[in-house]
Amino acid sequence: MTFNEGARLDSGRVKSGGGGGGRGGKLALGGGAGGLIVLVLALLFGGGDAESILGQLSGASDTSNQSGGSEGLENCKTGLDANTNVDCLVVGTVQSLDDVWASQLGSQTGVAYVRPEVQLFSGSTNTGCGNATSAVGPFYCPADATAYFDTSFFQVLVDRFGSSGGQLAQEYVVAHEVGHHIQNQLGDIGRAQQDPQGAESGAVRVELQADCYAGIWASQAAVIPDPNTGLPFLAPLTQTDIDDALSAASSVGDDRIQQASSGRVNPEGWTHGSSEQRQSWFATGYRTGQVSACDTFSARDLNNPPALTR
Repeated sequence: MTFNEGARLDSGRVKSGGGGGGRGGKLALGGGAGGLIVLVLALLFGGGDAESILGQLSGASDTSNQSGGSEGLENCKTGLDANTNVDCLVVGTVQSLDDVWASQLGSQTGVAYVRPEVQLFSGSTNTGCGNATSAVGPFYCPADATAYFDTSFFQVLVDRFGSSGGQLAQEYVVAHEVGHHIQNQLGDIGRAQQDPQGAESGAVRVELQADCYAGIWASQAAVIPDPNTGLPFLAPLTQTDIDDALSAASSVGDDRIQQASSGRVNPEGWTHGSSEQRQSWFATGYRTGQVSACDTFSARDLNNPPALTR
C-alpha cells in the first residue's frame, strides 16, 4: 500500500460522472492502451491518420451522467481509503501530483503550476476535444485542460497487457496524464500533432516526456509534505513499487502492443515509444527529479536518455 493512511483526501478535487462541453478538432493525448491498440493497428503500415481514428473512437453519443460533480467520491477521506478504493486512489494521486508540481514546476522552470481538472467517467463522456468512450483509455484534453479516467482501464492494463496490478502502476497512469498537462503549461504539447508518428516523431517524444514527468512525481511524492497535514501523500516507495510503475510503462510500449496484435513491429507507426524507452524515460525522471532531464526533444538517441548514459 503506497498511501500514508493519515493523508487527508479532498473528494471535491476530482469530478465524477461526466465531462465538459464538446468542441471538435483537438487531439486528446493518452498514455492508455485502450485507444492505443486501435491506433497501432490502424497505423501499423503507416497509412492511418491518428486524429481521424481517435475521432471515430470518440464518436459514440454521450451516455454518461453530465452533472460534473463528485458523486460517489464522498467516502474518499483518508489515505486508507486511497489504499482500498481505486477511485479514491485517483483522488489521492492527483492531490499528491498537485503538491509535487506546485513545489517543483515554478522553482525549476519559472512557470507557476496551474492545477488541471480531473474527471472520472464510465462508458463515455463529453470533453473539450469531443465525445470520448472508454475504448480510448485514459487521456488528457488540452482544450479543456482536463485529464479523463475510466478506472476500469487499470484492470484492462493487467488482463490484456500484462501490467502489474500494483498501486504505483495505476498511479503512474494518472501521473503520465498530468504530465501532459505540464507539457501544456510549458508549451510543448502541440509537438505531437506537428509530427504524429514514427520512432523519432514528435508524438513519441511528447509521450516519453510525459513518462519522464511521471518519474519526477514518483521521486518526490514520498518527500514533499501536503500543507494540510504535514505528511506526504505517499509512504516511502519500495523497489517493488517502482517495478510496478515500470511494468505499466512497459505494457503500453508500441513495440509490445504491435507484436501482440500483429506479430510484427513497425517503428514507422509508433506514437508512444517502445517499452524500453518508456521505462528508461520514467527512470530518468525518477532518478534526477529534474524537468531539464526530461528534454526528449533534444535527445539524439531516445533509447539512451542523457541522464542515464554512462
